[in-house]
Amino acid sequence: MLKVSRIILFANDLPRLASFYEDALGLDVIVSDDPGWREFDTGGIRIALHKGGRPEVAPRAPKIVFQCEDVARLREALNARGAKFGKVKVAGDLLLCDGKDPEGNALQLSNRP
Repeated sequence: MLKVSRIILFANDLPRLASFYEDALGLDVIVSDDPGWREFDTGGIRIALHKGGRPEVAPRAPKIVFQCEDVARLREALNARGAKFGKVKVAGDLLLCDGKDPEGNALQLSNRP
C-alpha cells in the first residue's frame, strides 16, 4: 500500500508563504536550511514549499484539510494570527471552515477525523 509522506506546494514568494504556514498556522518547520525549500510537520503528512513559479490555481485544485475538534475556536485563533478562514459551515455533526493561503491554495478546517 502506498503511503503519502508529503504534499508539495510551489511558491512564487517562498518567504511569504513559509511565514504563513509557520506564523499564521503555527506549523513546526522541519527543513529550513535550503533556500528553495521549506518543510513543515503537520502531525501526519508533511507540507513542503518549493520555490518556483506555479500555474494559476485551478478551480478544482486540491485542498489541504487540517483536522481539529473545535473548528470555530481554531478558526478564531488562526485568523488572529493572520490567516483568513471564512464562516464555519454546519452539516449535521460535521463542521467545516474554508480558507486560502497567501498564494491561493485552498485550505480547510474540519472536525471530520
